[in-house]
Amino acid sequence: MNERQRERLLDEVDRPSGTIGKRIPEKITIQGTTVDLNAFVFECKRLETIPDGERDRIEEVKRQLKRERLERKHRIERDDISYVEGEQLVESIRGIDRAYNALEGLDSPSIGEQMRRKKLDDARELMTLVRLGR
Repeated sequence: MNERQRERLLDEVDRPSGTIGKRIPEKITIQGTTVDLNAFVFECKRLETIPDGERDRIEEVKRQLKRERLERKHRIERDDISYVEGEQLVESIRGIDRAYNALEGLDSPSIGEQMRRKKLDDARELMTLVRLGR
């Protein structure tokens, strides 16, 4: 791969919109250990609240994903690989980013949930004003 191709791939890795429409990988090998990543993220998303023990596990997986992403990016930057191998690494990095973003967003409520809470807060405020006006 020539330097221009390498730069193009690295630009793709760093593009913020690169995860849009990407799927979380079913499985990923991180430092020799295979993780059922899609199942793990799905299980975590199903939890209404995250217990402390699970939170520690999620944080550890996030750290591992960040390390793996960095390692794969370094392979594109430094290793003598083909352009096709570089493209495959970019795709795998996007999958890692997608999984990381999903895990990162576990603590923040969805937009629908935020709207529901806002409506409830507004209704409570209105009821308080009506009671004070009597």
